[in-house]
Amino acid sequence: MKQPAEDWLVLEAQAGNVQAFGLLYQQYNPALVRFAFRLCGDDQLALDSVQEAWITLSKTLKKLKDPRGFRVWAYRTVRWRTTDEIRKRGIETEPLHETEHSSESTTPDATAAQLKTLLNRLSAEDKHTLTLFYLNELTLIEIATVLEVPVGTVKSRLNRARNQLRQHMLGETS
Repeated sequence: MKQPAEDWLVLEAQAGNVQAFGLLYQQYNPALVRFAFRLCGDDQLALDSVQEAWITLSKTLKKLKDPRGFRVWAYRTVRWRTTDEIRKRGIETEPLHETEHSSESTTPDATAAQLKTLLNRLSAEDKHTLTLFYLNELTLIEIATVLEVPVGTVKSRLNRARNQLRQHMLGETS
C-alpha cells in the first residue's frame, strides 16, 4: 500500500471509520503475526499477542499524532505485547525449532531449514534486528524506534549479525 493511501486510512480510522481500521488490519496483521512468532516461537502466543496489540491499537489510535508512524507504532505495540506474554507465561524463547541438517543437502527446504538454524545461533536482539530489516523491510530509523535503541546500535547489530551468519555459513565457528 502506498504511503498516502495508508495515511488516509489511519486518519479515517482515527475519525472512527471501522472499515478503514479493518483495512489497516488486513494490510498489517499477517506481517505482525510473523514478527510476533519470530519473537516467541509459539504460534498461539504470537496470535494472542497480536490480537491484544490490535485491541490496544484500536483504543489508542487517536493518540497517534503522525499517520506516517502507524507501521512503527504497530510493530512496537506487538513487540511490547509479545514480550509481556512471554514473561507472563514463563516461556523459553531460545532456540526456535532448531534442526540439524547435513551441509551437503541442496534442496530449497533444507536450505531454508539451515538458514533458520543459523539464525537461531544469533542473539535474540541480532535475530530481531535482521528480521525487521530483511523480512519486514523496516528502515534503520524504524527499527531503532521499534527496538527502542539508537540507530547506531541497529547498524552495529546488523553488521555483527551479518558477520556471524557469514562465519557460520563458511563453517568458521560452531
